[in-house]
Amino acid sequence: MASRPERVAPPEIFYDDTEARKYTSSSRIIDIQASLSERALELLALPEDGVPKLLLDIGCGSGLSGETLSEEGHHWIGLDISPSMLNIAVEREVEGDLLLSDMGQGLGLRPGIIDGAISISAVQWLCNADRSSHNPRLRLKAFFTSLYRCLANGAKAVFQVYPENDDQRELILSAAMQAGFAGGIVVDFPHSSKKRKEFIVLACGQQSMGASLSKGKTEDEMGLSDGREDQTQVRFSDRHRPLKKQRKNDKSGKGKGKDWILRKKEQMRRRGNDVPLDTKYTGRKRKGRF
Repeated sequence: MASRPERVAPPEIFYDDTEARKYTSSSRIIDIQASLSERALELLALPEDGVPKLLLDIGCGSGLSGETLSEEGHHWIGLDISPSMLNIAVEREVEGDLLLSDMGQGLGLRPGIIDGAISISAVQWLCNADRSSHNPRLRLKAFFTSLYRCLANGAKAVFQVYPENDDQRELILSAAMQAGFAGGIVVDFPHSSKKRKEFIVLACGQQSMGASLSKGKTEDEMGLSDGREDQTQVRFSDRHRPLKKQRKNDKSGKGKGKDWILRKKEQMRRRGNDVPLDTKYTGRKRKGRF
């Protein structure tokens, strides 16, 4: 079994000139990219008002997924970390605007200008520390925070991902929720090892996710049912941010008094910290003015 590309080398190295051309010329890859892009666009659930949208294709590669966006009449901006992939996209004369960018360093786009975003098999790369300076949590935070900022209010983002394990899946989701997104995971064909696909569907602003995360695709819907029961599996994660602790305006005289201060000072002494000596002034409340 071939190794996952993420384990072989960083994306900008793995997708060199040879691998980029091999990837783009494969009819199998082209069909898979088109299928995944169509599904991502379906989950994006853009308004059917006939107005072209400005979409973001994150990890656009040589522009295979962007072609689906163009066929649907949308404008798009593609970004990728591999110069070789982008060079092929230019040769293929794709209709989108292309940016050489590392999404782990954040997206340098103006706030609120993007109507939606898709990504096909790219976000899981951020879970790897390819350099000594890479911290997956910080890179995911920079990515999702900047993405949230550049999306219009109520816009959605759909990421098709191949998480290596539950830890990676949770790492990606938690970073998205902390950035302000609401959403969860849609799984197509969850009981099929070959057809199983995961999509993270996120929304920013006051956008309900109920319709988008109602169900994943099943073989029944595709006309491939073999008598098994419904294969829908949806994992839904609401955003529940912990409330910030409010400082209490202690006018009643209760709270952090002298006893509390003495206990804290004793704890710090046991830890070896330098702590001022206790005096008759320790814990005494200061007057409002001298």
